[in-house]
Amino acid sequence: MVTLLLKNLKEVAENFHNEIETICKEKEAYYNELFKKYDKDLTLEVIFDHSSSLYKVSASIDLKSKKIVVVEEDKDPIKALNSVFSSLKKAVKKQHDLERKDYEYKKKR
Repeated sequence: MVTLLLKNLKEVAENFHNEIETICKEKEAYYNELFKKYDKDLTLEVIFDHSSSLYKVSASIDLKSKKIVVVEEDKDPIKALNSVFSSLKKAVKKQHDLERKDYEYKKKR
């Protein structure tokens, strides 16, 4: 089971909150589907930081073998969020496949 944790959402302008929450809920559903047979409870953590004119968005998920962290910067928080999730998706799938491959290898021995 994957739980979503949004941090520092107050640093983003109020008019972006609904769209950000909607995108994050969709991604939470995707990761719940991906990890439905995973035996560890996972936390998808999304952190927002607004400094000067840039929004810095970071997302992390702690798998069994390692913690995956992705950070993106952009002037638009929605673009940064989408970019973070696309990068995180690639990294998580790669790590999940490696863990699965390792599990299958150990199971055969």
